[in-house]
Amino acid sequence: MNAETYKEVQELGRMTVGELREKYLDVYGEETRSYHKEFLSKRIAWRLQSLAEGNLSERARRRAEELANDADLRIRTPRDPYKCGSAEMRSRTIGGRLSPSRDSRLPLPGTLLVREFRDKTVVVKVLDEGFEYEDHRYKSLSAIAREVTGNKWNGFLFFGLTGNKVRGNGNHETERRDERE
Repeated sequence: MNAETYKEVQELGRMTVGELREKYLDVYGEETRSYHKEFLSKRIAWRLQSLAEGNLSERARRRAEELANDADLRIRTPRDPYKCGSAEMRSRTIGGRLSPSRDSRLPLPGTLLVREFRDKTVVVKVLDEGFEYEDHRYKSLSAIAREVTGNKWNGFLFFGLTGNKVRGNGNHETERRDERE
């Protein structure tokens, strides 16, 4: 998700139900029957993301429809669907680890790091190799911190990735957001 879309989605949380219903009308072109704030926020956020980054391809839609039609729907779940240690459970377990060369302090690729600095929201996307800030790629968080502040900063300290809740500039904590939210 790009920074502008992220900011739009964040604004949804500060809207009233009436404002969300108006936004829904703007985004979808039709009125909603719902007055549930969380439902409206999620629907609008999904729509904003799909408009900004593209919707599902026609092939993906067809495949999802096939899977939905083939789904085994049950009224009741089995009494013990997965016995511990069963062959089925072991076959579903994936073994492995992330590359050992990757710094353990870094969140998974795709995560958005958000930090307030001098009344400006700094949004950084973690990539497989590096970071993205304002449509530019950087090799380190320190380079982004230097770009934002004009001073040398330890990038992990600036974005609060030290393990403790460290306050970067003494006044705002960093929060991590998973892009898939």
